[in-house]
Amino acid sequence: MSSILDAPAQAVSGSESRRRLGSKIVAMLALVLIALLYLGPLLTVVNVSLKSKQNFNLNPTALATELRIDNFAEAWQRASFPVYITNSILYTAAATLIYAATAVFVAFPISRKYVRASGFLLTLFIIAMFLPSAMIPQFQMMLHLGLYNTRIGYILLFLVNPMGIIILVNYITSLPRELDEAATMDGCGYPRFVAQVVFPLVKPALASVIVLHAIGVWNDYATALIYLPKKAFMPITRGLMVFYGQYGNDWTTLSAAILMLMVPMVVLFLALQRWIIDGILAGSVRG
Repeated sequence: MSSILDAPAQAVSGSESRRRLGSKIVAMLALVLIALLYLGPLLTVVNVSLKSKQNFNLNPTALATELRIDNFAEAWQRASFPVYITNSILYTAAATLIYAATAVFVAFPISRKYVRASGFLLTLFIIAMFLPSAMIPQFQMMLHLGLYNTRIGYILLFLVNPMGIIILVNYITSLPRELDEAATMDGCGYPRFVAQVVFPLVKPALASVIVLHAIGVWNDYATALIYLPKKAFMPITRGLMVFYGQYGNDWTTLSAAILMLMVPMVVLFLALQRWIIDGILAGSVRG
């Protein structure tokens, strides 16, 4: 008798398990599709970089039948990688480190409301994300200050990023205020407190800010085109222009150069991925 009564419950349980399995399969297929959409362009660049110019001209979308590693050596020489990539590393490292250090000192008092109209200041940073670039007054200011066509002037252009401030403000808000009170009772000054207490606690958010800011500086082309006309100061993105011609483009060598250009940012992400993942998980727990 009990087995007869349990039959409907078992049927419901079996249908629910099949429904869950179907949902998991649909979710996996969706993730695979999204991964293909992201990896498709990258795999295309890898495929083109391994082709000879003749094979590419015959069939650009076909798979590479021979591995032309010489394309990377040719791209390294033609794009003047040793000079330009040194400039890019200098600009990216200097701008990112200075910005990361100063952003925490700006975000902390805003998040704690230690300054007047802190909410209004945060709103201004949010509005700044949607405002167009003030190119003409910025260009005139650089000229009058004598910073045009200089390394220092180019680095200073990347020391303002409202997105990083917003990320840090939201993260610091979740830190307990008891730390501030304990530091005040111990006589710890503001610079020391931020440097020794806040910085270690905001590593996950700071890692995300560093990666996003570094990618923005590393991939910049328009700003360098305007403010760095001197060839010796050009970043590596300007060096890629040697592969563009009036009557045609060298796509195979250009693809090889793009892959080499990706390597530093990939290394940076791999070095900071532990803190980035911790920040994502911490944010999901905090809700």
